[in-house]
Amino acid sequence: MKAIVKRQAGPGLEMADVPVPVVGPGEALVRVDACSICGTDLHIYIWDAWSEARIKPPRVIGHEFAGHVVEVGPNTSRVATGDYVSSDSHLVCGRCALCKTGQAHVCTSYKILGVDVDGCFAEYVKVPETSLWLNPASMPPKVASLQDPFGNAVMSTLNGPVACQSVLVVGCGVIGLMAVAIARACGASMVIGVDINPYRLELAKRLGAHHVVDGRIPWVEEVSNLTGGSGADVVLEMSGNPGAITNCLKAARNAGRVSLLGIPAKPVEIDLAQDVVFKALRIDGITGRRIWDTWYQTSALLGGILDITSLITHEMDMRDFETGFELMKKGECGKVIMYAGGLP
Repeated sequence: MKAIVKRQAGPGLEMADVPVPVVGPGEALVRVDACSICGTDLHIYIWDAWSEARIKPPRVIGHEFAGHVVEVGPNTSRVATGDYVSSDSHLVCGRCALCKTGQAHVCTSYKILGVDVDGCFAEYVKVPETSLWLNPASMPPKVASLQDPFGNAVMSTLNGPVACQSVLVVGCGVIGLMAVAIARACGASMVIGVDINPYRLELAKRLGAHHVVDGRIPWVEEVSNLTGGSGADVVLEMSGNPGAITNCLKAARNAGRVSLLGIPAKPVEIDLAQDVVFKALRIDGITGRRIWDTWYQTSALLGGILDITSLITHEMDMRDFETGFELMKKGECGKVIMYAGGLP
């Protein structure tokens, strides 16, 4: 089969012929109908310090997809041939205390599809049946392939109330843009998007932001002005930029909620006393999606409450993957969808 492979350590990826995966007990082989490029895939493409420490080439990458089950292994009972599925990218053990208490998204020994095991940028992908989610037939594959990253945005945004709240989204990359749309759809009284990229700020407006702010200006002051001097009720940090993280704490109102999803490349210094303790902030670290709580919310939102197709700015044959990665590298796209079998 054709697959996008990190063949060796270093920048770049290549299209290669690799064997179709062989399914074992409790596993399913899925024909990939649509897949989408994630920021993690971009890190692997660029080959940054995180990738160098984590990825063991050769590796088929990719973890966001939708497709149909074409084969199941022995002792597989949760899915069957023909099922229309997506997958959570965290492949969890199911045995640790966290898995057994509804916190599998922070399983002590999870593996990531397309990072620790071969992924979905291929004609077929092998996935444990316990990681598969049944999609409604009415959901187009290009939308169904977005549920994994959309779940990050759902968990970040809906980890507390947003209805009638002012919501600040810092970092309008794809997941930040999803958070803008979710906050607006779920009744936020004001949604503010902050980014340094004009293209992304324009997308934020299209997806429902009441206000967008250029991150190159003193935006904490601007947020204060927009919120009547109190600061934002809910702050969603999606950039991972150290300066943005410290400013997020300052931009939150007293007793506000802050969700941290962006990953900084180095330790971040904050004024814990002034910006957290004395403000009585609630801070949530967000990783992955709750399995399967967040997926039910995600499916409901995408099933009719919220239309995020405007976030999909590019669709292409998987053989043109380099075009998609370069668009992401330049920040000149929303979500990029690829098709292993050619454009539909």
